[in-house]
Amino acid sequence: MKGADTVGRDSRGYDAGKKINGRKRFIVTDTLGLLVTVTVLAASWQDRDGAKAALLSAYMATPIRHVFADQGFTGRLVDWTRDILRITLEILRKPADQRGFAVHPRRWVVERTLAWLTAYRRLARDYERHPEVSEAIIRWAAIAGMTRRITRGRPARRQARRTFNWT
Repeated sequence: MKGADTVGRDSRGYDAGKKINGRKRFIVTDTLGLLVTVTVLAASWQDRDGAKAALLSAYMATPIRHVFADQGFTGRLVDWTRDILRITLEILRKPADQRGFAVHPRRWVVERTLAWLTAYRRLARDYERHPEVSEAIIRWAAIAGMTRRITRGRPARRQARRTFNWT
């Protein structure tokens, strides 16, 4: 996430892969996309190291013992979660014959949650001086989304598209 000028230099970093100067948000969600834990670190952190912090938070807070992740989290992280946390980290790979973009349901749960969170204007960019405040605002946005789901009382539905006849 891009960081505004108010983000302190000590908690900001540069992600060379995405060419972004700011912070990374590591989240763990349940299968419905509801937020379980969030960790905000400088963008210079490697994904696998940031995932360790997020998985450790999830381990301490919940009885989650099976986690799905995309291909960016392969390697020693799988062994670390198995040996240290006693959690199964299942890497979801795209099919070998896939060309172009395709949605894979398990892989897109976290991406969808991040999209829901960035719908909140305050989370479209990182403005907070301290990462802990940024984490708290992400939790508030997730709580707002959860309470909206509860009060709705039924599954979300798309509105019918309007069609116009131009004559």
